[in-house]
This record gives sequence, structure tokens and C-alpha cells, in this order.
Amino acid sequence: MSRKMYSTTGLGLLVAAFLAFTLMNNTLFSNIRLDLTENNLFTLSPGSREIVLSIDEPINLYFFFSDKAGQDLTALRAYAVRVQEVLQEFTLAAEAGKIHLKVIDPEPFSESEDEAAAFGLQSVPVSTVGDELYFGLVGTNAVDDVVVIPFFQPDKEEFLEYEISKLIQGLISYKKPVVGLLTSLQVQGDVNMNTLQTSPGWVVMQQIEQLFSIEKIELEAEKLPDEIDLLLVIHPKNLSEALLFSIDQFLMTGGRMLAFVDPLAEMDRPAQANPMLPFPPTGQASDLNQLMEPWGIRLRDNMVLGDSQTALSVGGSDGTPVRHLAIVGMGPDNFSSDDVVTANLENINFATAGIIDVDEESSVRVDPLIRSSEYSMPLDSLQFQFLSNPAELQKTFSPTGEQYLIAVRLSGKAGSAFPEGIDGYEGEPVSETEDLNVILVADTDILSDRLWVQVQSFFGQQIATPWANNGDFMVNALDNLGGSSALISIRSRGRFSRPFSVVQDLQREAEARYLQNANDLQARLAETERKLGELQSTSINDNVLRLNPEQERAIIQFQDEKLRIRKQLREVRHQLNEDIESLGSRLKFLNIALVPLLLTLLLLAVNFLRMSRGRESRN
Repeated sequence: MSRKMYSTTGLGLLVAAFLAFTLMNNTLFSNIRLDLTENNLFTLSPGSREIVLSIDEPINLYFFFSDKAGQDLTALRAYAVRVQEVLQEFTLAAEAGKIHLKVIDPEPFSESEDEAAAFGLQSVPVSTVGDELYFGLVGTNAVDDVVVIPFFQPDKEEFLEYEISKLIQGLISYKKPVVGLLTSLQVQGDVNMNTLQTSPGWVVMQQIEQLFSIEKIELEAEKLPDEIDLLLVIHPKNLSEALLFSIDQFLMTGGRMLAFVDPLAEMDRPAQANPMLPFPPTGQASDLNQLMEPWGIRLRDNMVLGDSQTALSVGGSDGTPVRHLAIVGMGPDNFSSDDVVTANLENINFATAGIIDVDEESSVRVDPLIRSSEYSMPLDSLQFQFLSNPAELQKTFSPTGEQYLIAVRLSGKAGSAFPEGIDGYEGEPVSETEDLNVILVADTDILSDRLWVQVQSFFGQQIATPWANNGDFMVNALDNLGGSSALISIRSRGRFSRPFSVVQDLQREAEARYLQNANDLQARLAETERKLGELQSTSINDNVLRLNPEQERAIIQFQDEKLRIRKQLREVRHQLNEDIESLGSRLKFLNIALVPLLLTLLLLAVNFLRMSRGRESRN
């Protein structure tokens, strides 16, 4: 009885000690994290930490997920758990009380569902009875600003941290970024002085004017305005040295720039009164090589990109469609999947785009955003001045096998193009920067309406219908550069949902063998049936099929062959299952037996050492 009481008391003390340890661990060590995932999926990047540490006034984050509606969507529920855990990491990274996170389950016909709809969250039908699933995030700040992620799309999982950081950044910044526009093209519209008719601005400019404050900078200016946050340069021609120096110093002191240059800007070509008498070659090229050559970056002179794989069809000289090697439609294979500017785009069209060259010894970090296919080559821009039939380009076209850069992100360390300043400048110029932020695109026609949008008049209103992502690229780039340097530094992260690649490789290899044998069987079957057909056609008398010994042997041989190959197929399938089961057994042994065994041996070794030291101290 006494022994039983002591055993019960000891078990109770052990349970109490375990609960006390767990409580103490959750209280004292709740902020300690050990991220063992390959891509550190649960560790915030330095940029995200910089953003949350800059929060002055508390912000509220409301995470909406329809738990009941998503109970059968296993993959989506797993992603929702990850989103919630990442949001908790943001809360822990901020100073105490700066981020208030609330998780809400908007059940059907509840006040929380009405609240989700009022915030503008996107609901997705998940059943035939009308169940709606909400999976989004709402952020508010002290002045009642609201920023929303309508729906967390699983295919954008790599940019989860970026999207949340961008939302928080939007709650910290209260004003639209000011974009300084420097261009030699009439992108904002123009007035024809002969007819006094107004031509509308480009659709892409109408889009960005809704998101940013635009300040026009005249080409004759000698200095950039002090209040701009971001510089947008489109087709810079004949810029003065003073203005180039001002741009240089803007970048050296942390300014950000999106620049579109072009070896042959088709939108810069003057209208021709008589197509039979074309104008002589005009200066349709622009570049910023004077600024960028010290960085090891240059737009190749007088060269246009030709790409036979992505070439688009245009009307030929006789009206029939012909592929134009210099008017190209780039797709996902040409885009960087690791950069938020291009990751989710489908198609961008270019016309007589240029080629960006990078010096191997450049200290600038160059991240390709858009590049050509391997079926490309440089073409002399002069031939396009008088090109009448695009089919002529294919006569001398010979791909080099090289992929050429069309758009790049430039970051990191860069030196000034004017380290000694310029005449008349008073003061000490900034000679280098460690935080360059530039996106360079080797085409300006990409922004013109004709390459990506159809504009129609509907009851006096101009309706723009995009058919390519040119405008999205422009907005993404400005939106990214318009954020803080910390936000720009956040790169694509790995995916949380990772397939069991080893098992998939085993399956693919076995299935390849299975299909190969199956195809052999079908080929042998067809050949045997053909031979049988030939034999049978010579052995029919009086509508009675008579088989001679040769035919009988052929049938027996076919049946034996068929049985033998079917046996091989069963063996392949059996071996596939054995390989997978063997791998599963090894993993089970590692997880269930080996790791606990090693821990047990480690504890025994530690206990043995302690006992040995105790005996030595007593002796």
C-alpha cells in the first residue's frame, strides 16, 4: 500500500513538473525561434524587420479565414496555417504593442462575414450549396487608413512575406510617392497646334497617375526637384551635363529610378505625309550610358534584338501575316520568377527593343528581369529605318544561342559618373553608393498603347481593354521602387508546400520504364497482327479460315511474347512499390527509432558522466 501511494505521488509530481516546465517555457522562451527549413520560411528577412521596427503608431491586422468552409481543402488549410504563423512572426518582431493581430473566422451569415465583405475581401465559392471562403488580410492604422490583401493566392506563396511587408509599409506611409517624370515623348498627351486637337495620353500613364503623384520635369532643366521620391525616365535624349549630374547624385544619395531607353523608338518617328517618300534616318535612339558605364552597364549601340521564337505576326507587304523578328512577345519563360515585378506576369510585348550589356567585372548586382530566348541575335537598327517587308529580316537571320538582357534590376555598390563634380558645382559630390536601386528597360515602345491595350469609345467614355501585361509591368516596377529600401530588398522565398521529390523521381523512372515496355508491347502487337492478317488473307477458302502450321506457330509465339512482356510490366510495377516502401521504411526508422535512440544514448552518456564525476568527488 505504501509503495503504491509513493508511486501515485511520484507520477503526480512528474505530471505537475512537466506542466510547470511547459508553462515556464511558453512564458520565458516564447520569442525564441529555431528555423530549420531549407529556405528559412519562418524567419523574417532583414528588410521586413526594418519595416516593423519603424512602426510609430500601433497598427491592427485582421486575418480572415473561413475555417469550416475550408475544412476539406487540405492544401489551402495548410497554407492558411503558414500565413497565420508568418503574421505571428511579424507581431513578435515588432516592438511590444505595435502590431495587434486578430484571427477571424467569418462564418456564414455572421457579423464577421459582413465585416469581411465591407473591407473588400474576395470570397471564393467552395461548394454547390453556396458556401463562401474568405482568406485575406486587412490592416488599419491610427488614422483609419485601410490596406487590404483581398485573397492569399497559393500560386503567389513565394511572395507572402513581401505582400505582408508591403501592406504594413502602406500603413506607415500616409502619402502617395512623388514620381518625377522625365521624357522626350508625349506620354501625357499633346495638342496639335495646326488643328488644335488634343491627343490623349498613353493608357499606362493614366494608370500610374491614379497611384502616384506625377511631377513633370522639363528636358531643359538642370536639376531634379528636391521633393521627388522616384525618378521615371522615358526615352532620355539630349540631356544636359548638369541634368545628368543631378540624376547621378540623386542615385548616389539613395534615390530610385525606373528608366526606359531605346536604340530605335518607333513612337519617336515623325508622321510621314507620303509613305512613298520616307524621311531620312532620324535620331530615334536614347540611352543613359554616360551614367551607367562606370557601373559596367551599357545599352548596345545601334543594335536591335531579333528573336525568332517569340516573334509576333504582323501584316506583310502584300497583306498576308508575317512574323516580325523585332516585334516580340515575351512570356513566363523569359521572365524572372524570383522578382515580384515579373513573377506573375503572362505576356509583355516589345518592338525593336535593345540589348543591355553587363561587364563581367561590374561591382553592381545585376538581376535579370526579362531576357530573350536562345533563338536570338542582334540586328542593325539602320535596316529598320527603311524596312517595308518584315519577311526580309529572316533571310540573314542566324540565332547565336545566347539569351540577351532586355530588362534588369541594378542594386548594390556603384560609383558616380562624376566623381569630381562638374563645372559650376559648389560642394563635394557623392562619389559612390552602397544602395543603388535602378530598373533599366531597353525599350520605350513597350509603353505605347498599340502593343498591349485596345482603346474604344463607349458612349463618350474611353474604355481600355488590355491584352498584354505591359501596363502591369510598369505599375509593378514603380510600386516596388516606390516602397522603402527595406521593402525592395525582400526577395522571393521558397515554397512551404514541398513535394516528396525522391518518391516522385522513383515514380517517374518506373513509369518511364513501364511506358517504354508498354509501347514495345503495342508495337509488337501491331506487327504480329499485320503478319497474321497477311497469312489469313491467303488461307481463306469457302469462307472458312484454315490455319497452317506457320500461322499456328505465329499465334503461339505472340501469346508467349504477350505473357512475357506483361510479366515484365508487373515486375516493374512491383519494383516501384518495393522502392517506395523501402524508402518509407527507412524514413520511419529514422524518425521513429533512430532519432529517439540517439537521444536516449546521449542522455545515458551524460548521466554516466555525471555519476562518474560524483564517485570521483566522493573518493
